[in-house]
Amino acid sequence: MTNTTNAPHRVDPPFSADERTMLTSWLDWHRATVWEKCAGLAAEHAGAAPLASSPLTSIGGVVAHLRWVEHFWFEVRLLGLPDQGPYTPDDIDAEWRLGAHAPLGELLTEYGAQCARSREITARLELGSAARVSGSDPRPVTLRWVLVHMVEETARHNGHLDILRELADGTVGE
Repeated sequence: MTNTTNAPHRVDPPFSADERTMLTSWLDWHRATVWEKCAGLAAEHAGAAPLASSPLTSIGGVVAHLRWVEHFWFEVRLLGLPDQGPYTPDDIDAEWRLGAHAPLGELLTEYGAQCARSREITARLELGSAARVSGSDPRPVTLRWVLVHMVEETARHNGHLDILRELADGTVGE
């Protein structure tokens, strides 16, 4: 069973707040939801990829992917730091593969640490701060864009975790 004793507590976002608080609150809610989807999962289910049309999609793969997406957008794109991700031009899905074979507790710990780094970066920047690395698109993204994108990305993958968890052991939830 996956131990999530260090899991962040899921706090409902406020109904009324300034833009930064609203964005960071929703993102933290979705980040904590990742942990909830994994709570109590038997180890043998973390790497299972039950969808024939998506052979890389496992619970461990989703958690690993979310960890590296946080790293890419906050550290690489916003700060211009070197990309430490496991993916390469020859294997753009490496984090999905690695996540299917790593212990889920370790993946969640790494994800939690990466989210903490992303929060630190967010706290130091203005919402309109432009990314230092433009990537393939010459239009600069801002911290605001990254936060909205991360809410979308994490929420979408929480939907995947819902389905994967139900297929794994029948557990359903919000």
